[in-house]
Amino acid sequence: MGGISITQLLIIAAIIILLFGTKKLSSLGADLGASIKGFKKAMGEENDKTTPVEESNKITPSLSDHHFNDMPDEAQKKDK
Repeated sequence: MGGISITQLLIIAAIIILLFGTKKLSSLGADLGASIKGFKKAMGEENDKTTPVEESNKITPSLSDHHFNDMPDEAQKKDK
């Protein structure tokens, strides 16, 4: 219905090749590939930086582990 057929995609590709030329398209493809590779590398470095922080959070006890009702004996006597 409203989709693009294969023949329409081929016509669009042919027009793009005629406008830019094959050398320009290959250099654009190489630049795009290098930028994607750099992005993936940066995301991997970001994950490496966050891993030690996440592990240290696991070691640190949370506030729910503390018992706030455990007051010293003197404080309990004052409250009564």
